[in-house]
Amino acid sequence: MKSERSITRPLILALTTVMVIFWLLAIGLSIRVMQHEFDEIFDSAQQETTERLLALIIDDMAQGNMDDPRSVAILRTAANREYLTYQVRDASGKVVLRSNDASAEPFQVPLKTGFHDTDTARIYTERSADGSLFLQVADRFKNRREAVRESAATLLIPLIALIPASIFAVWFIVSRAMRPLDALRQDIGTKDGGNLAPLAGNSLPKELRPIARSVNLLLDRLRAALEAEREFTANSAHELRTPIAGALAQTQRLAEELGPGQTQLRARQVETSLINLGRLAEKLLQLSRAEAGIGGSATPADLRPVLDMVVSDFERDSRSHGRLRYSAAKGATLTRNADMDAFGIVIRNLIENALTHGDPEMPVNVSLEGDGVIRVVNDGPAVREIDIQTLKKRFRRGKTTGAGSGLGLAIADRIVSQMGGTLELFSPASGEASGFEARIILPA
Repeated sequence: MKSERSITRPLILALTTVMVIFWLLAIGLSIRVMQHEFDEIFDSAQQETTERLLALIIDDMAQGNMDDPRSVAILRTAANREYLTYQVRDASGKVVLRSNDASAEPFQVPLKTGFHDTDTARIYTERSADGSLFLQVADRFKNRREAVRESAATLLIPLIALIPASIFAVWFIVSRAMRPLDALRQDIGTKDGGNLAPLAGNSLPKELRPIARSVNLLLDRLRAALEAEREFTANSAHELRTPIAGALAQTQRLAEELGPGQTQLRARQVETSLINLGRLAEKLLQLSRAEAGIGGSATPADLRPVLDMVVSDFERDSRSHGRLRYSAAKGATLTRNADMDAFGIVIRNLIENALTHGDPEMPVNVSLEGDGVIRVVNDGPAVREIDIQTLKKRFRRGKTTGAGSGLGLAIADRIVSQMGGTLELFSPASGEASGFEARIILPA
């Protein structure tokens, strides 16, 4: 299942990425500055070392301690590998003295005071006062690069801990900043035909208050439109019942007075149409009550007597032809936070729907299970799943020849949702190869 798109995740990723990029840029700039400063420090130390070493070598040579040209080098070098290497050369460029790690060949730099670079080292040349000796001290580039690399690694190591710490810090900050927006989203998500209360915008940040204000204006317009629609539907259905009942009575009396023939047949057809019109007016009245949100209740009520009474009414109705079968699990209870009249409307619509559209030769089973689930099952051809999904919409009917307005399931689903429950439709019925099942699940 594809996860819902969120602005929090890309925001955290973007902020963390930007932070890491800036950190890397800062490290890169620091490395460049550090390399420049290191070069200055190394050059200064190399120059100072050369000057001091030249003075020592000249002093040793003046005291006649240079019988062995390598004696000074051996004396002053304890390790095989030296950080600095040097050569003492005469005015002709010949190497007269060198350190252990220095090459026997002269350095490929001129005999001029100052710094000169080769491919592998930086060399500083210092001349004696009489110009007879030149001391050249070499500092390998790899030594300097190693120092820079170790310093850079020291700066980069904290980045390993910085990335997860940054993600957590950004997530924490973004989550706190997004709380008002998330609260507004949840508040807007609860709005439907049964909950059109205005949003509380006073506690929101100033950036979100215009959104709350616009939503409240929209809710006001929607509330007014729904109230007008409900009032019109209720008034129309209520006002139509009396004239329809009068017209139906007059038509039935006329049909009785007329003798057999085409005229009486037409009168019976008018009677049938008036009966259907009366049922439609009744459904519209129920729909207006359902849209008014009559399903929920703050106090629990025992709905079991309502279920028993509605089933008994249908069992006594001659139009059911004795097809209704009712069963309840032993000890089953049905105490729920729901309006009793609204629950009666739901059960009546479901049973009526099953009797009207089910196989007239087969029974309709109404059962109350131990967990409070109510099942209304009728036999008949199976309904396609794509059709089942649309049966809860207003004025939607399946492929049936039975009379109806297409409002029964819509009314039932609306009221059950107001009770906090669900109306589930199945075809074929559970454990059967055909039929239709309506299942009511109300929270305890």
